[in-house]
Amino acid sequence: MDTIKILWADDEMELLKPHLLFLNSKGYEVLTALSGDEAFDIVKEDNNINAVLLDENMPGITGLETLLKIKQIRKDLPVIMITKSEEEQIMDDAIGSNIADYLIKPVNPNQILLSLKKALDNKRLVSEKTNTEYRKDFGNIGMQINDNLTWEEWTEVYKKIIFWELELDKLQDKSMLEVLNMQKSDANNQFFKFIEKNYVNWLNGKTANPPTMSHTLLKNKFVNELASNDCIFLIVIDNLRFDQWKVIQPIIQNYYKVDNEETFFSILPTATQYARNAIFSGLLPSEMEKRHPEYWLNDEEEGGKNMHEEAFLQAQLKRLGKDVKFSYNKITNHAAGKKLSDNINNLLQNKLNVIVYNFVDMLSHARTEMEVIRELADDEPAYRSITYSWFEHSPLLDIIKQLADKKIKIVITTDHGTVHVHEPTKILGDKNVNSNLRYKQGKALDYNAKEVFEIKNPADAFLPKQHPSSRFVFAREDRFFAYPNNFNHYVNYYKNTFQHGGVSLEEMIIPYITLSAK
Repeated sequence: MDTIKILWADDEMELLKPHLLFLNSKGYEVLTALSGDEAFDIVKEDNNINAVLLDENMPGITGLETLLKIKQIRKDLPVIMITKSEEEQIMDDAIGSNIADYLIKPVNPNQILLSLKKALDNKRLVSEKTNTEYRKDFGNIGMQINDNLTWEEWTEVYKKIIFWELELDKLQDKSMLEVLNMQKSDANNQFFKFIEKNYVNWLNGKTANPPTMSHTLLKNKFVNELASNDCIFLIVIDNLRFDQWKVIQPIIQNYYKVDNEETFFSILPTATQYARNAIFSGLLPSEMEKRHPEYWLNDEEEGGKNMHEEAFLQAQLKRLGKDVKFSYNKITNHAAGKKLSDNINNLLQNKLNVIVYNFVDMLSHARTEMEVIRELADDEPAYRSITYSWFEHSPLLDIIKQLADKKIKIVITTDHGTVHVHEPTKILGDKNVNSNLRYKQGKALDYNAKEVFEIKNPADAFLPKQHPSSRFVFAREDRFFAYPNNFNHYVNYYKNTFQHGGVSLEEMIIPYITLSAK
C-alpha cells in the first residue's frame, strides 16, 4: 500500500519505540512530537499527515487543547486520543470534539493498528465488505424475482432491494449500485407481470389471501390501534416511498421506537385522487362514486379531487362502529404546518387526530415544474436527500417531538409512492384524456397493449366508467406516457422526473409504521 504518514504526540516517546517499529513494518511513516505545541506546529506545516495519535497528558497545553487547535485548521484529520485517565468527563470532551477513537493506556501495537485502520481504511473496508455481501445476495434476489412469488414475497424482495440500495448508496464506489439498479429494473418488470395477473382478482375476492390495500387499510390495520389508545395520531405523508421512510426513520427514532414496520399495496391508479380517497373512505373508486356522488369527482370533471377526505373518513368510521371524536388537518405549506405545531395541544382531547402532510407530493410535482428542484433532485439519492433535509427542518418534526413528550401513539403512512421515469410510451387520446403521465383513462385511447397494464372494462377494477367505451391504462416499470405530437420536446421535459399513477414497486408497496414514544 502507499505510505501513510502518522503523527504521534507523546512526551514518553522513548517508551513507545516498539510501537513505532511495528507501525513502520506495516507501511506507516511515523513522525513524533513531545508536546501539544510541537504537534500543532507539525500539522500546520505538513498537509500530508493522514492521522494523529495524541496523548492527553503532556507538558504545556493538554491533549484536548491540542485537539481543538488541530481541528481548527484540519477539521477532517482523524485524531486518536490516548490517555491514562478513565475520567468520564475527559472521554465526553474528546468524543464531543469529534475524535476518531479513544484508547486507554497501556496500549499494545495491535490496538493502535486497529484504531488506525478504523480511522483511515474504514470507508474502503466497509465498501469492500458491502459490495461483497451484495454480490452474495445478488444471485438469491435474482432467483426470487424470477420465481412465482406471492405478494408477501414481493414485499420482502422489495425491502431487500431497498436495503441494498441504501447501503450501496453510502459508498464512494458506485459500481455495484449500477448492478443493483439493473436488478431493480428486472424486479419491476416481473412485478408488473405479477400485478397484471393478480390485481383484478384481489379486488374481486378471487384470491384467498389478498394484501391489505388502500381501501382496507384502516379496517385491517388501524382500527385495532384506535381501540387500544386513548389518543392516537394518524399521519399521512403524501407520496412517501418505503426508501424515503427509511431515510427519515433515524430522525424519528430519536423520539419514538418503531413497534411495527409494515407495508400495504396502493390501489390503481397510484394517484392521490384515487388512493388517498380510498384510504379515508374504505371504498374503491366506483364505490365512492356510487355511495357518495356528492363527494366524488371523476377525472373529466372540474374541481378539486381530494376535497372531502374528512367526510369520507367520518362515514367509514361510522360503518366500522367507531363513533369517536376526531380532527382532520391537511397541511399544504410551511405556514400551515407551523400553525398546527403551535396549536397541537388543542387536539389532545380527541380520540383520533389525522394529519395529511402534502409536502412530499408537492416536491415530486415541483420536480417537473421548477428548475431548482430539477437540479436538486435529479436522481434517487438526491430525491432521498432532499426528503431528509425537508423533514429535518419541517414543522412535522416539531409536531412529532411534541407528541413524543406527551407519550402519544402515532402511525405514519402514505397513499402511494413515486417512480423515477426514464422511457416514454406513446399514446394517443382526445382532449378529455387526463394529464397524469403514469395512467390514462378515456374513450378513444390508442397505444401498444404490450407496453401497458390495460383495464378494458373499468368496472372489473372498481374504476368509474365515464363513457360506454372508457378504459384505463397504466404505465409499467419506469415508463411515462407521451403524445406523438411534439414528442421529443415532451420526452426531454419529463424524462428523469418523479411521477406516480402507474405500476411499480416504488408506487405500490408503501409503508405503514406504528410508533410508541420513548
